[in-house]
Amino acid sequence: MSQLHLDHRKGLLITGLGGLILTADIPLLRLGEGETWSTLLLRSATTFISAFLIWLIWSLATGKWRPIVPGAVGYVVAGLYGLTSITFMIAVYNTKTANLVFILALNTVFSALLSWIFLKERPKPATFAAMFFMLVGVSIIVREGLSSGHLFGDLVALLSTFILSSAITVSRASGKDMGFAAIIGTALPMTVAAFMVAQNGYSVAVPGWIIFNGAVVTTLAFLCLATGPKFISGPEVAMFYLLETVLTPIWVWMIFAERPSDPTLVGGLIIINALVCHSLWQMYHSRRIARLGALRHPV
Repeated sequence: MSQLHLDHRKGLLITGLGGLILTADIPLLRLGEGETWSTLLLRSATTFISAFLIWLIWSLATGKWRPIVPGAVGYVVAGLYGLTSITFMIAVYNTKTANLVFILALNTVFSALLSWIFLKERPKPATFAAMFFMLVGVSIIVREGLSSGHLFGDLVALLSTFILSSAITVSRASGKDMGFAAIIGTALPMTVAAFMVAQNGYSVAVPGWIIFNGAVVTTLAFLCLATGPKFISGPEVAMFYLLETVLTPIWVWMIFAERPSDPTLVGGLIIINALVCHSLWQMYHSRRIARLGALRHPV
């Protein structure tokens, strides 16, 4: 097996693990029972400290002082991930969980479009078809948010998704490992949240959940998901964020008995079906290309 295929498999494994871990993020934030900016401050601070400790231990153990932020582009990526954290947290407290994670599924659409525009990786017709149905699903969810008073939260979730896709695209274009840069980006939301908490006061009822989230869940998820673009394409990385789309509403439904509204379920099912069909098509297309290659270049 070629090194390219090995790297691709490594990227899929790392990114898939990160996406799975990330599904615990929103339930843990909800369990903390805190105010928006206080929760963001505690989560960002623990993530920042944990990332620095991991980097220090890793460097001492290997004897190689790996750069935390790889060049100027690393600061751009860190800033984008920092903005994503801020907008994501605002959305968590201003819309329903199901609305948020289904809108985050548009990550794949934005990543594909940005990769097409800036990296010249033109999406295939099947990808355009999947995008169309996903946009229909998100439109249903946003329309429901308009009638139920969650429009602001839905729009902020949409903004968060676009910024995240931009971070993935820039990481992919650089070809560098942005795992630690993404986590160091938490310095931005930590600074903004500290200012807001100084103005309005601190309020987190159960800080243990937020500390665990920041120190373990967010840190590991960011490390894995931000490392992925070094090995696999932006749209492929974005696909693994969809584990949150599928699993998080289930966790929230089980823990908080928060059932998604019927329009949200309809929109979510459209999004998930479009993604599943697109993924199956990609698998079939990849195998077909591999078979044709084997026929043209027999061993």
